[in-house]
Amino acid sequence: MISLRNLFKPAADPREARRPLWNAVVAAARAPHWYVEGGVPDTLDGRFDMISLVLALVLHRIDEDPGQALAGVQLTELFVTDMDGQMRQIGFGDMVVGKQIGRMVGALGGRLGAYRVPDGSDAMRAALVRNLWRGQEPDAAHLAHVADEAAKLRAALAAMPVEALIVADRLPDAA
Repeated sequence: MISLRNLFKPAADPREARRPLWNAVVAAARAPHWYVEGGVPDTLDGRFDMISLVLALVLHRIDEDPGQALAGVQLTELFVTDMDGQMRQIGFGDMVVGKQIGRMVGALGGRLGAYRVPDGSDAMRAALVRNLWRGQEPDAAHLAHVADEAAKLRAALAAMPVEALIVADRLPDAA
C-alpha cells in the first residue's frame, strides 16, 4: 500500500550526486595558501574568484571525457544554487539575485575560456591578474605562488580518471 507521504515525496535531485565534488571544489578554493602565500584578497569577491578558478580547472578535466558531460552540468548547477543561497543569506533580495547570478555565470564562463591557456604562459598569468586581483598587478611572489599551485592542481586533476573525479569528496593533492 502506498502511503500519502510516499506519494507526495519529492524525487531525489540527481545533482546531489555531485555534492561531494562541489564541496571539495569549495574546500580547495578556501585553502589558506591562496590567500596567505598567494595574496588573493580574502573577500567575497576574492573567494568567488578562487572558487571560479578551481571550478574551471575541474570542469576542464571533466570536459575531457564527453561521456561525463552531465556531471559537468550538474556541478555547474550546484555552483549556481550555492551562489544564489549565499547571496540570499547575506541579504540580497529577489530583484537583485537573478541579475547577480547572471553576472556570476557569465564570469564563470569567461574564466572557463581564460583558464584554458597553457600553464606558465603569459596568457595564464594575465588571466590570473585580471580575475584574481581585478587587473591590479600583485606582488611577483603572490602571482608565482598562485600560478604554480594552479598548474600543480591541473596536473593532479589530469592524473585522476574522470570517473573517479566526478564522485570524489576531495580534490587530489597538488604535487
